[in-house]
Amino acid sequence: MSIRQAVLDFVNLGPLPDSTAEPERVALHQVHLQRFKRPISDEEAELLLRSFGSDDCYGLAWTLLHLIESAPGGIPLASQPAEADNEWLRRLWARSHR
Repeated sequence: MSIRQAVLDFVNLGPLPDSTAEPERVALHQVHLQRFKRPISDEEAELLLRSFGSDDCYGLAWTLLHLIESAPGGIPLASQPAEADNEWLRRLWARSHR
């Protein structure tokens, strides 16, 4: 399956901003994130892993996490993230191994 344009557009925005970002920047990510149709493909889930920021971005990180979890192949992490890796990657790993 090819990667849909909505996913590419979202990834091209860069990682989710943190809670100190300007409201317009957060809103832009939100609008793009809402364009996705579920489920996403495994390839799209892998690409979206790089879109997590440093905090929950007013809940958008949770939306992104649930979207990645909708991929038919499960989360695209081959190994457990290190303690120094992004907390959202660690959270995805932990949720998938419960």
